[in-house]
Amino acid sequence: MYKMVILVRMDIKMSKGKTAVQVAHAAVSCAMKSYLTDFRSFNVWYSEGQKKVALKVKTLDEMMEYKKRFDHERINSCVISDAGLTQLEPGTITVIGAGPEREDILDKITGSLPLL
Repeated sequence: MYKMVILVRMDIKMSKGKTAVQVAHAAVSCAMKSYLTDFRSFNVWYSEGQKKVALKVKTLDEMMEYKKRFDHERINSCVISDAGLTQLEPGTITVIGAGPEREDILDKITGSLPLL
């Protein structure tokens, strides 16, 4: 099974709607990047139902540590920063998406994080 994980910062104030939109940005960005660079993984993930999970991280620093781990393992990932048109300052990093990737590989990295 393949899945995508979206890590959401808990140290910034986002409404439920803003959070949902940021998660959607990450999911779409990761899917498009995967489609263009690793079509096989994308195709398996898509055919299995496009599994996604949203997970909590406490701070930007913690989030960036996960980004380093994704990069080290060569896992497709996308950092999403806000345009600053509503609730946040322009450029605020809100979420990071990773995958689609094999579930067991992502779970070794993010399996201890709580669900959003």
